[in-house]
Amino acid sequence: MRELKNQICPVCNAKKLILIEEEREIPYFGKCYLMSMTCQECKYHKSDVESVENKGPIKYVFIVKNTEDLKVRVIKGAEATIKLPQLRMSVESGNGGIGYISNVEGVLRRFKKIVEDERDNAEDANVKKTAKNLLKKFWKVECGDMELKIVIEDKTGNSAIVSDKAEVSKLK
Repeated sequence: MRELKNQICPVCNAKKLILIEEEREIPYFGKCYLMSMTCQECKYHKSDVESVENKGPIKYVFIVKNTEDLKVRVIKGAEATIKLPQLRMSVESGNGGIGYISNVEGVLRRFKKIVEDERDNAEDANVKKTAKNLLKKFWKVECGDMELKIVIEDKTGNSAIVSDKAEVSKLK
């Protein structure tokens, strides 16, 4: 692992940015570089996962059918979009995107956090009701009572759902 301290932050210009790069072999995915930058001053943070092997634009589809599927490894590159079509939710890629390695449960927690924040900050009763219904659906998925499709699309090929049950195709 390489670490560079006291770099200039691109947001606040303080010399308190820490850059970290680590090379890792990830099963079924290959050699990857894990990179992050965090400013100790303004708390700016960006991270990414980059595969050494160029797989080209790729799409993964995985259906969560039971609680065991929550343990399936997910690698999300900074440019990837994650969709939950049944819930009409997505986290789009773009500049400032975050790459991470997690599992299906961790991905669902990130979506739940978005819904919880929306519920907690909404003044509209309909928004609160919609959020409450979505949270119930997340609960059903976590208990294994509801199936849920997860789609990851990554034009850089730096993402994966590491499971034999995941459908993989080239992104058009």
